Amino acid sequence: MRYFARRTAGFTAVLAAAGLVVAGCGDDEDTGTVATTTGWFTTIASPTTTTAVYTTTQDNAGRTTTGTPGAAAEETRIMTPTGEITVSGDIYDKYTQSGGPTGPLGLPLQAEEDGPDEGEFQDFAGGTIYEARDGEPYIVWGEIRRAWEENGGAHGRLGYPISDEKDIPGGKQSDFTGGTITWVDGTITVTPKS
Repeated sequence: MRYFARRTAGFTAVLAAAGLVVAGCGDDEDTGTVATTTGWFTTIASPTTTTAVYTTTQDNAGRTTTGTPGAAAEETRIMTPTGEITVSGDIYDKYTQSGGPTGPLGLPLQAEEDGPDEGEFQDFAGGTIYEARDGEPYIVWGEIRRAWEENGGAHGRLGYPISDEKDIPGGKQSDFTGGTITWVDGTITVTPKS
């Protein structure tokens, strides 16, 4: 009888520990966020937002697999307050590198859209990822983004971004195919190429 009680207690302890790991009840500093895995998707919940992230991959025959744990995903579908929005391809890669839904870009606001000259872009709560055809994806946000959009954005003479925002003495700078925009000591300067 003791053997059965010890074995049952040990099994119960293992199940409880696994439940804590799955429920995200670790030694996390962010006590307002809980991650749970149910079936094929992960849900990240905070007191104000619930985000469901689904990963999908496509094989050589064109078949799509949704929610394969541990697989290299080519897209993510994120549940937002306005519905499910897909982030995919190079924009997805850039988005995950910047922290995904919990990073500074936050949740997507809309699906990927076509830009000028066969480029593409996707808006997020904290900024936009733009990618020129045959280019790399770059993030444009804040005051630099505002100045860039006032100058026509990707349609304007500055064109697509060719760098992420970078630190410079006293501020930030983003480079574009047609020039640069700097934000130094609260002042924006747009410098088109000659």
